Formats: sequence, structure tokens, C-alpha cells
Amino acid sequence: MTIFGTRGSALARYQTNLVIARLQETFADLSIETIVFSTKGDRELSKPLPEIGGKGLFTAELESALRYGTIDLAVHSLKDLPTENAIGLTIGCILPRENPADVLISRDGYTLDTLPLKATVGTSSLRRAAQLLTHRPDLTILPLRGNVDTRLQKALNPDGTYQAIVLAAAGLNRLELNQPSARLSQLSFEVMLPAPGQGAIAVQCRADDSSILSKLAYLNHFPTQQAVLAERTFLAELGGGCSVPVGALGQIAGDRLTLHGVVTSLDGQQVIRVKQHGAVKEAHIIGQELARQALAQGAQAILE
Repeated sequence: MTIFGTRGSALARYQTNLVIARLQETFADLSIETIVFSTKGDRELSKPLPEIGGKGLFTAELESALRYGTIDLAVHSLKDLPTENAIGLTIGCILPRENPADVLISRDGYTLDTLPLKATVGTSSLRRAAQLLTHRPDLTILPLRGNVDTRLQKALNPDGTYQAIVLAAAGLNRLELNQPSARLSQLSFEVMLPAPGQGAIAVQCRADDSSILSKLAYLNHFPTQQAVLAERTFLAELGGGCSVPVGALGQIAGDRLTLHGVVTSLDGQQVIRVKQHGAVKEAHIIGQELARQALAQGAQAILE
């Protein structure tokens, strides 16, 4: 019996079921059980994420269950995983990436450019808030928590607080909540770079579990793995965690990788944009070099 751990949200369950289906396509006789966990990030919904603080808000309980052998695999949105592997654990595979972009959702069909002066926009992401304010310093950013469907309901409520919210395109796509609509407008990467790893699904397991690791190898998508390795290395070299105002995007064409990075002050007024090219196989080095560029331009002062 192979036991999966997952969070209870619709998106987390979808992602876990996707991994299970992919494994069973290759290993038809694999017997699987799923255990649902509630994480600190799921339970503490009354505060914005930066106020809760700490690493692993959505992953710590699953990682503990892996270490104690309660589960054999945990499925995560990669952007939620700290950049350092937890002791005794590793990322066994990364699936092909969904659209890594962010999407502005407005019940009245506004885009970022057409939102009224001082419009209220919901997000608890410092990265999203900072990049929004770079382009629209007049906006009022309000905290927004909850699962994807909960946040979507808040956005579309005609009597609601928010004139718009920002969500990841990947979650909307996976839950089929992305139907063409004037209410949804994708933010360009020139406006908003995603969180490192956004749109990618990671499967975590014990580092010494050779049987599980050999199976997960069949699911690993090398281009996605290298793109997000560059992004997460950039974040790690800056000394940042999941909640800092850092965006990164690795794009692959042939055997070349281009990594874009941004560090933004919380008010959106200080912006450092950097870019680095290199071979796909040198993803780690590209991430390190991009971080050095950003630090040389004053990123550390912004992050502090």
C-alpha cells in the first residue's frame, strides 16, 4: 500500500489525484490510499499570510507525516515548498507546468489599467501587492484568504469588498474555473512575474525511499524541473522565503534557459529587474548569477 498525503482543498485534491492517475498509468497494480491533512495555513484564515510567518505554512504537517512514515508521498504546489529540502525528505518529481501567470478577476470586467482610481484589490501575497502598486500606486490592497473557489466567490459577490482580486492562472485552469469571461484578464509577465515555482506540482517523499523514487522518476518533467530550479535558486540566494516580494520566471527554448527576476519594495516604488541566459543544464548556476545581479543592484536593502 502506497499512502499519499494531501491538503483538503479542491485544488490540493485535484493535484493529488492527478499524480495518482499518472502513477497508475505506469504501475497499474499500485494500491493507493489518501490521507487528508489540515495545515497551519489552512486553519489560520483570519490573518494575512505574512502575519502568520514562518516557513512551510502549507507543508509542515505533511512533511512531519512523511518523516514518521504515516504517508509515503505528499503532493504540493511547488511555490508553497521552502527552497531548502526538509531533513530526510526530497522532491521526487515535478510534473509538467501549468500556466505560471497571474490573473486579475473583476466582477465588473475591469482590467488593471481600467480599474477606478483607488480601487480595492484583494491579495495576501506581498509579491502580487508590490508589483500591482508598481503599475497602479493608487490601488488599495486588502488581504484575501481562502481556497481558490472561496476567493473567487468573494471577488464576484456584487456586494463584496473587492473590485478585483489576483489569483494564479494554474489553479483556475486545473479547477476549470477559467471559462472565457470579461471578468478575467491575465497579467503580462512585464507587469507581474510569478512566484518561483508557480504553476508546478511537486511530489515529496523520503530521501532514502528508493522504491518510491524510482517510480516518481517516470513522472518527472525535465524542462519544468530545470526552469523552477533556476527560479528557486534565485529566491534561495536572496535569502527569501515564500512570502517575500520576489518574482521569477524561467523560460526554455531548445537547450537555452532565460531567467527573469524581480525584487520590489512593498510600496511598489523600488523595483530591481534582472535577466540571465544560459544552458538548460546550468539552471542552478543561472539562478545564482541572477541573484548576484539583483544583490549588486541593492536587493538586500529592499528585502530587509
